[in-house]
Amino acid sequence: MNTRPIIVWFTQDLRLSDNACLHAAVASGHPILPVYILDDVTPGEFAMGGASRWWLHKSLASLASSLQALGGGLTLRRGEAGGVLEQLVAETGAQAVYFSRGYAPWSGGLERQIAARCEAGGVDCRRFSGFLLHEPEAIRTGSDGPYKVYTPFSRNCLSRDIARKPRPAPEKMDFHSAEIAGATLDDLDLYAGKPDWAANFPASWSPGEAGAHHKLKHFLEHAVGDYDQARNLPDVPGTSRLSPHLHFGEISPLQCWTATRHAVATARRNIDRGAHTFEKEILWREFSYHLLHYWPSLPTEPFKPEFADFPWLQDDDKLACWQNGQTGLPIVDAGMRELWATGWMHNRVRMIVASFLI
Repeated sequence: MNTRPIIVWFTQDLRLSDNACLHAAVASGHPILPVYILDDVTPGEFAMGGASRWWLHKSLASLASSLQALGGGLTLRRGEAGGVLEQLVAETGAQAVYFSRGYAPWSGGLERQIAARCEAGGVDCRRFSGFLLHEPEAIRTGSDGPYKVYTPFSRNCLSRDIARKPRPAPEKMDFHSAEIAGATLDDLDLYAGKPDWAANFPASWSPGEAGAHHKLKHFLEHAVGDYDQARNLPDVPGTSRLSPHLHFGEISPLQCWTATRHAVATARRNIDRGAHTFEKEILWREFSYHLLHYWPSLPTEPFKPEFADFPWLQDDDKLACWQNGQTGLPIVDAGMRELWATGWMHNRVRMIVASFLI
């Protein structure tokens, strides 16, 4: 039996179910070394902020617990991901590195670098899909270009039958048995809690795969039927609140899509309109990542070049009032205070708050 492990590098796919990368590694029959790398080097100015780190701490704890239930564990490291993986390959004699594809502006370069390092060392390197329903290369215009407008993009997506079904979590896994040095979750210092500014977050959120599926189940049972209208009302719990779970890959968009279709088929009342609106919101998320893939400068440059020289007002005091929810405009201030208290802001309020800022 080949005891050289496959390194399964968890990125934004912090789940066991419907994880193509993990399932391929398990199917290979080789021992697995699950790894998470806290890389604050590669993203540069886009490294995670405090609220994301709070969530990540909880999500990694959940993932590690799930792996432990199968008899293994999660190796934690920090540093530049390419270099850390190269070091892990050298330490373990790993025969392969498997990971899920990313779409951040730096993801492509990092993934190519990792692939080149693996090839130079005679190590197999495989990248898998799972963060989106459709890869950017799969949804193209009639002239074979990327879409710039959402409506035709969504029509293209909706015209396609998604035949694949979500995979369940592996029931058993063969883990790499050798002792591997790694950091503890506390070593990563993701959230010190002094002061405990996230003290109220647990009342609203349960990071991790189980929490994600609970959130989806609750939404489909109680809110999806009225979603087309209720999502516009900040004073009612009419949205799914799945966005952070999707962002950290605790649940896949395919799982959300499939569960929604099942809910429509089995509902005791007609929920088609709300469910269809929710599906279009999933595709809105897709569209945003497709744009980011083809225009990686979007976080720092306007989509339309004519806005590059927009005459912004520089007023730190007024900006601080906006940041702290002290503008005097109730809907704006309520949104910012909701964000501070819960880490989340209602989508329609978000639009108002952002429009007020600019």
